[in-house]
Amino acid sequence: MRVLRTAIAYFAIIFAFAFVLGALRVTLVVPLLGAMNATIVEIAIVLTASWLMARRLIAGRDFGLRQRATIGAIAFALLMIAEFVLAMTLRGQNLHQWAATLMTPVGLIGLAGQSGFAAMPIVADLEPRY
Repeated sequence: MRVLRTAIAYFAIIFAFAFVLGALRVTLVVPLLGAMNATIVEIAIVLTASWLMARRLIAGRDFGLRQRATIGAIAFALLMIAEFVLAMTLRGQNLHQWAATLMTPVGLIGLAGQSGFAAMPIVADLEPRY
């Protein structure tokens, strides 16, 4: 239950942050930098926030590697469901159309960022070794 609660919190916090940031990207940054560059900038910011939030949610809890990977996988699944629901409701896309947008260059960059989001609960807990 701890893993599920942590995954839901991780997803909800980062999704809300990325939703607001995405609206700013589309309205302010895309006209200035273009879709590809705006997406790269947004991903860098969201991945930084993901790393910080994952560290905060994982810190002090006794989550092993498998549990941290599960947190990331559940959060990623929730993210994909939320992204699809938004694509249906805001853009009128069906599953095939939405999946096709993921296969565009900008979509693949976004998918790579979303995969990084899923990995953060694993890597955010790794201690540097010197």
